[in-house]
Amino acid sequence: MNNPCVAHRGWSGRAPENTMSAIRLALDEPEVEWIEIDVQLTKDHIPVVIHDYSLRRTTNGKGEVKARTAAELAELDAGNWFSQKYQGERIPTLEQVLREAKGRCKLNIELKTDGIRYPHIEEKVLALLQRYDMEREVVITSFHEGTLYRVRRLNDIVRTGIIIDKWRTTLPQELKELGCDFLSIGYSRLNKLRLNELQKAGIQVMAWTINDTNTIRKLAALDARLMICTNYPERWQEARRNDQARRRLWWK
Repeated sequence: MNNPCVAHRGWSGRAPENTMSAIRLALDEPEVEWIEIDVQLTKDHIPVVIHDYSLRRTTNGKGEVKARTAAELAELDAGNWFSQKYQGERIPTLEQVLREAKGRCKLNIELKTDGIRYPHIEEKVLALLQRYDMEREVVITSFHEGTLYRVRRLNDIVRTGIIIDKWRTTLPQELKELGCDFLSIGYSRLNKLRLNELQKAGIQVMAWTINDTNTIRKLAALDARLMICTNYPERWQEARRNDQARRRLWWK
């Protein structure tokens, strides 16, 4: 089993999601090839890394991310909800993440927009990628197809991909028409036939979010190129060790 491991929102099973602690844990593990993060814009149009539109679940703040400036968000605690060990953890900016990840790990950057929320988020993120010369080290993903179309129109280097939690037979053609070569899909929607269709179309596939060892092993067995997105990279490691042990027994 050599499927690429993707740390979902960083190593979010061990540290608060989308924080520098979770991201650094993933960066320090050589077997983690990708880190998935979520990006929104502050009131003053700074890209920050946080999943929910609301601040309530993962910080001690209230209201929406877009209603606060970057300086205001930097005052919030984004770690204590997870554990007292992480009290004082902050919401990172995308720029902070890029500085640490450059040359160490690839990033799957999800743009949290529906096409109306966060106008010009594409330009803000692309400008940072250009500044840090990381256009070839990332893929930009979104549920919103118009956002991906806009990214492709603005930049023909950065890869793009649809996020979806359903299957339709037209997906390979839709991706081609959008200029996407990446698909982020709920793992329960995949089978060997569908993966074969996507691979033939030149689409790289990431399955999310797989958090138990047996399911990781079963999904990985469908195709060695399938990216495994998990909150618990240690369970990916366990599945890999189990697979290697079974192979050794088989060869004896």
